[in-house]
Amino acid sequence: MIRVLLVDDQHLIRAGLRMLCDAQPDIEVVGEADTGREAISLAARLVPDVVVMDLRMPGVDGITATGRILADRPATRVLVLTTFGDDDHLYPALAAGACGFLLKDAPPADLLDGVRRAAAGDSPFSQDVLRRLVQRAMHARADAPQPAHGLTAREQDVLNLVAEGLSNMEIADRLHIGVTTVKTHVTSLMAKTNSPNRVRLALFAHGV
Repeated sequence: MIRVLLVDDQHLIRAGLRMLCDAQPDIEVVGEADTGREAISLAARLVPDVVVMDLRMPGVDGITATGRILADRPATRVLVLTTFGDDDHLYPALAAGACGFLLKDAPPADLLDGVRRAAAGDSPFSQDVLRRLVQRAMHARADAPQPAHGLTAREQDVLNLVAEGLSNMEIADRLHIGVTTVKTHVTSLMAKTNSPNRVRLALFAHGV
């Protein structure tokens, strides 16, 4: 069971998210918070697996709350769900430690998939956000690093699909291999490319 904490200052948004999550057999909403300060307190007390975090809230905002929650419990996965997909929100959220970034206009199925992927250790991103993240990084650095040596053919296949934003399950289906095998390849790729997370690995694949 995936334990989820919902954080949003709009009651209707939280109610909709709760209804969506409660209808799933593998997701349990263990708490709700309407401020960043309350989110920090509830995360410490309830120990959720995934925090679905809004960014713009009165008082302590979502970015500050994300940093505080992860400082106390690094294993917690914080999935941003926001109306604002601009760089002024995206990059600070990633710097604070958010594992993924979804927009509120995403289909409900994408949100549920994002929660499950976050809990499984993946980094779910809206496709347009991930595309823009890669494009901006590519333009920000003219001198791309030399590719890492020693990648196997299968690791290169996995790397290419990570760069497309596919989840471990989707990569396994595409390559007709087990999910555990994919996770092993991703771990090896992160070590070989010195990538601390999946987003950085995707950027590496694009030569950034």
